[in-house]
Amino acid sequence: MTTPRDLLIVAMDGESGRPTDRGSLSLALAGAEVVDLLGARAVALDGDRVVPGDLPTLDDPLLREAASSLVRQEPYESVADWLWRRGRDLSSAYLTAFESEGQLTRQRRRLVSFRAGDVALVDSPARRGAVDRWESHEPVLVALATAAGLYGEPFDGTEAAEDSPNTPDTQDAPDIADDAVATVLAAVNDAVMELEAVRQRRSIEDAAFDNVWRGL
Repeated sequence: MTTPRDLLIVAMDGESGRPTDRGSLSLALAGAEVVDLLGARAVALDGDRVVPGDLPTLDDPLLREAASSLVRQEPYESVADWLWRRGRDLSSAYLTAFESEGQLTRQRRRLVSFRAGDVALVDSPARRGAVDRWESHEPVLVALATAAGLYGEPFDGTEAAEDSPNTPDTQDAPDIADDAVATVLAAVNDAVMELEAVRQRRSIEDAAFDNVWRGL
């Protein structure tokens, strides 16, 4: 399993998370791909630039797709630019992969709000592995899930997450020893906050427009 897949499983766990925002999740999934590509030595970071290396042998098809879509011309792509480009509808791509692999089952009641039709994860070694990783409070997975708003708010040093017996303590950002991984996680957090700011501005503008029409 990969970090993006584990993150999606955490997001789809109907007993442990908040309602999932697809945009924020997609940004976090794109960040998770970079984390795994760093681990596979398929990329390195030069500051905030994603520098591609040799294409490694990757078992996961979506991770292979991510590696093959890297910008390979200087000055290369920033982590933030990668998140916005690669992250577009990425949650849907992973969900489609899960469905084609038989990792989802249809349900009569709504368990997850990713698409029309009620779907839930089937019990599988992949799901159990992701749950074990989550329950062990693995720092990268906790940071990505929190940045995506699945558990508490993105790390800003001011707000504590709600307590839950199945939720890691996300009041403080997990200790990430790898500087490159920490850079990616910070970029994910910033992108999610930027997305929310854009939504709030649009909401305010729409409300102002409605007020103008009501005043005419």
